[in-house]
Amino acid sequence: MNFKIDRRSALKAGAALAAAYAVGAGAQAKPNIRFAAVFSDKDIRADMMRMFAKEIEGDFKVEPFFNGTLFKQGTELVALQRDNLEMGNIAPQDISKQIPAWSILTSAYLFRDANHLNAFFASDLGAQMKKLAEDQVKVKILGPTFFGTRQVGLKPKKKINTPADMAGVKLRMPPGDAWQLLGRSVGANPTPMAYAETYTGLQTGAIDGQDNPLPNVQNMKFYEVMSQIVLTSHLIGFDLLTVNLKTWQSMSPARQKSFQAAADKAIRWSAAEHLKREVELAESFKKQGLEIYTPNVGAFREYAQKIYLASDEAKEWPKGMLEKINALK
Repeated sequence: MNFKIDRRSALKAGAALAAAYAVGAGAQAKPNIRFAAVFSDKDIRADMMRMFAKEIEGDFKVEPFFNGTLFKQGTELVALQRDNLEMGNIAPQDISKQIPAWSILTSAYLFRDANHLNAFFASDLGAQMKKLAEDQVKVKILGPTFFGTRQVGLKPKKKINTPADMAGVKLRMPPGDAWQLLGRSVGANPTPMAYAETYTGLQTGAIDGQDNPLPNVQNMKFYEVMSQIVLTSHLIGFDLLTVNLKTWQSMSPARQKSFQAAADKAIRWSAAEHLKREVELAESFKKQGLEIYTPNVGAFREYAQKIYLASDEAKEWPKGMLEKINALK
């Protein structure tokens, strides 16, 4: 009798061990996705990624690296291409370095607002540009991560009304030709500088200003070393939530669908939060003593468009694309 009980117990124990092993093996089999971004862990987009990670935690483990701790600004795209990174928050300017036609999406005063940006990426035009990136750069773009409208923030108290007033202003821009062109398009003297060095640059006078959406100004505390914000609204700021193509192609169609749906949901939430935050921050910065005003935006738009249309970059733009984007509702 005892033997039977012992044998039964042994069988049960064996079955339990087998089940435990199966669970452990399943857990180990869950792919790890490293995500790299230069934005801080306090950024709304960091919460966006936490939301995304939770949505897909049944299939994947997302490991986020914020503040440029895994890859420096501008190097994330190459890391994706070399299979050294699974997901990244990629600037469209970095894609335009490899696909000149993409520079149209980095030009000043192209998108009217966040809705216009989303309408573009959801359209056939957006699909065309995403396919171009997939074919030529070998990355899968999930969607645009809107992070606010770029405004000029300055340390000097010089009044700015038109691009002529920006002459000689050392405006920090990220490194890269597309960014330098953007700086010139608002009349400034663009100065390449890493995002993480911008606060010190303003503090020491190495630069006179920076251009970022208001949530970034808050996250990085740039407001502590600036006197004014000029609401030029020259660029609808967005990056691209991007997946390494090998990672994407290793997923089943069902997993790809749920992965994309999770990204869409998180991106929508983040965009809404950024829009709400921009309104709150304008009031908050005024209370902290910063001067905030709107210049002659029409003069800025006209000047910027002339600079872009006369540039070498514009020669690479897909024919008729500018007019089609303008016509999108």
